[in-house]
Order: sequence, then C-alpha cells, then structure tokens
Amino acid sequence: MEIDAGMQAAIEEMKKGLAEGGIPIGSSLVIDGKVVAAGHNKRVQDGDPITHAEIDCLRNAGRVGAKNLHRATLYSTLMPCFLCSGAAVQFGIKRVVVGESRNFPGAPEFMRSHGIDVTVLDVPECVEIMAKFVADQPSLWNEDIGV
Repeated sequence: MEIDAGMQAAIEEMKKGLAEGGIPIGSSLVIDGKVVAAGHNKRVQDGDPITHAEIDCLRNAGRVGAKNLHRATLYSTLMPCFLCSGAAVQFGIKRVVVGESRNFPGAPEFMRSHGIDVTVLDVPECVEIMAKFVADQPSLWNEDIGV
C-alpha cells in the first residue's frame, strides 16, 4: 500500500503523540496537494479534553487554513469521533481520509450525512499501533473516548 504525503504526515504525528506519553492519533490537513498543517492528540500532555488530533491540526492551520478548508482534505490515523467530525462539518471540509477504523468506529455516517467524502485506508501500521495502545492503556483510552 502506497501512503501519500497527507497520511504520512498524520502517521508521523501519531508517533510523536505516543512518544510524548499521549494517545497515538495524528492528523494532517492538505490543501491543493500540499500538507499545510499537522497535529496530534495532546489531551494527556496538555490536560485538555478537547485537544484531539484533528482539533490540534486545525488550530495549527490557523486562519490561512480556515480560509481554504472547503478545498481541504483532513487526514486522521483513526476514524474521527463526533467532536472532530463536527469540526469537519462546521468548517466545510469536503473530504476526510482515515488510516483505520477497526479500533474505534467514530462517526463516519455523521460526516457522510453532511456531504463529506470519507475514505478508510485500513493502514496496517495505524491499526497495530492503536490496538497495542488500547491493550496496554485501556483506562487512558476509555477516558479519551468518554467511557
């Protein structure tokens, strides 16, 4: 499987989050074929329940990204939750590309019902890293998804 620059940037962010002791989820934003921002889940690092990977990525895109989100593709290593799916809907993102949805089903139908094209790549590296994290840190994972 060939991984494009958007997913590769998200995977790099996923690994950063894990190395920092956080939840291993990464995200990137691509506009006109160029990665313009990236981020990772920092809920543990920042003590902030809202700093999911996609939110961190959108914050990092700033106003430059905000003016162009209707042309953007949002990448995430894991299927976005309702919070992050809502951000994609709110800001008019038309396409979301996901590394995997085996470990967390997220909210693909919510996004699709709002006109977002959702593609799941099922990247083995994303599946494996997230599965290991969920197995090794179940209480931290459950805290992240609100269980």
